Amino acid sequence: MTQFTRLTSRVVVMPVNNIDTDQIIPARFLKTTDKKGLGANLFADWRYRADGTPSPDFILNQPQSQGAQVLLAGDNFGCGSSREHAPWALTGFGFKAVISTSFADIFRNNALKNGLLPVIVDQKTHERLFELFEEVPHAELTIDLASQTLYLPNQEEVRFPIDPFSKTCLLKGTDELGYLLGFADSIAAYEKAQVR
Repeated sequence: MTQFTRLTSRVVVMPVNNIDTDQIIPARFLKTTDKKGLGANLFADWRYRADGTPSPDFILNQPQSQGAQVLLAGDNFGCGSSREHAPWALTGFGFKAVISTSFADIFRNNALKNGLLPVIVDQKTHERLFELFEEVPHAELTIDLASQTLYLPNQEEVRFPIDPFSKTCLLKGTDELGYLLGFADSIAAYEKAQVR
């Protein structure tokens, strides 16, 4: 898993509420157990026309979205089924963080386990972010995980919550198993001491 410490990026603005995991990555792409290539199918039903050509009106197909690593979404992001492919598709496209007022629990957990940071902000901040990026679409914001702070384009600072274990794993760039394996020497020493 890629380490997440501090990120400065442009933002893709998608003001749609209740985006579910089937919209993030449609079911027909779930046959794979490999993360590779799923970014090409992110929001496939919105992103492509029936003939498979990109829809020029969809935000991810517009030039300003290329290289952006933060998605600003509407309320209740990632609702629906529990598919882990949803964060795989988001990270495959290049997103490292999603900002919303709320996330479905299963999506949030899957995201954290796959190096995608779900940033929860209050409704007032959420509205202000949409206003800021409407006024200055190419502006950047900074996410500092260690201090759990968003640095907005208008110089405002906003704190966001994250559980300590997930924060530690992201800062170290490791998953749950990798975290436990980091204690292998201590575990071996403890087991050896118990044999005596």
